[in-house]
Amino acid sequence: MLPARLTIATRESALALWQAHHIRDRLLGLHPGLAVEILGMTTEGDRMLGSSLAKIGGKGLFVKELESALAEGRADIAVHSMKDVPMHLPPGFRIAAIGEREDPRDAFVANHYGALEQLPVGATVGTSSLRRESQIRARFPFLKVQPLRGNVSTRLRKLDEGQYACIILAAAGLRRLGLGTRITAVLEPEDSLPAVGQGALGIECREERADLHELLAPLDHRETNWCVRAERAVSRALAGSCVVPLGAYAGREPDGIRLRGFVASPDGARMVRGETLCSSIERHPEGFGLELAEQLATGGAREILAALSHE
Repeated sequence: MLPARLTIATRESALALWQAHHIRDRLLGLHPGLAVEILGMTTEGDRMLGSSLAKIGGKGLFVKELESALAEGRADIAVHSMKDVPMHLPPGFRIAAIGEREDPRDAFVANHYGALEQLPVGATVGTSSLRRESQIRARFPFLKVQPLRGNVSTRLRKLDEGQYACIILAAAGLRRLGLGTRITAVLEPEDSLPAVGQGALGIECREERADLHELLAPLDHRETNWCVRAERAVSRALAGSCVVPLGAYAGREPDGIRLRGFVASPDGARMVRGETLCSSIERHPEGFGLELAEQLATGGAREILAALSHE
């Protein structure tokens, strides 16, 4: 039997609240009699905005408190950006649905320049991501890349104050917040390969809640789910985390779904890229992802990862 009431756990940032309300509205559209509440929470990742994610434990810090709320029965589901979800969920939890993907690309945001190529020598680029940093350093070694933490409005304020010549953000987050006009240019995957799961929303619940699995099933977008699972398989196989500059992105093309990935050193001096093509999503996505992971590993990623583990 489907539940009559539902509580959604979410971080309290503007973007996270938008995502939770979006899922609430989708559920109410499907089930008009359902009562849905939002439980806003401040996570450890939100409390430690002055530190690099790579140094304080990674993006899992954004989901632990939400999972505790699920385990304790204070919430029924949690809504996440899939790029923030660790590659291994705790026992007893599952991602019950992954919604249709927004724009997965990175966005170049600047007030005085039209593209990364226009930045002068020594200009400062702000980003919170080693994945973005390594790709920028590989293409533009004459630029300075500096850490940028905080919610979207804080990052934009720092840009407007002149602390950075430009900042790199997820295009999906800006568009969801109605800030698409701040996007100066989008970075195509060829130039900035997206993060695993970027642009997709995941809904997490307890494994034993079969009633929620049924309730959430209509929100699952089959192709996005397949692509994100393939991407996550690449990252999982290569021990992807905030301390590993890694990207993976699966997207539909005329001849099938192309999965691309890379692993790099943080300075971008060493970078291994690979790709593979799948003609149909009838194939197991994790197996598809593992093929690319092995291609990257044998192509040099294994050595990069070994060097990072000893730093």
